Amino acid sequence: MAKAKKNTGSVKVTLVKSVIGRIESHRACVAGLGLRRLNHTVEVQDTPAVRGMINKVGYLLKVEG
Repeated sequence: MAKAKKNTGSVKVTLVKSVIGRIESHRACVAGLGLRRLNHTVEVQDTPAVRGMINKVGYLLKVEG
């Protein structure tokens, strides 16, 4: 069997584009990730729900790890 990839269990997310003028559900996803302002970085748990939010507003974010 192949070894499973070791996962740290967290992802660093940085807001690199403004939410001004974006639709409300995208603003809600950014707020749900805990991001407050431009260039704000947070470390969130790597869960399917968080991955879905990251995928939805990925054009506003920089994701590491």
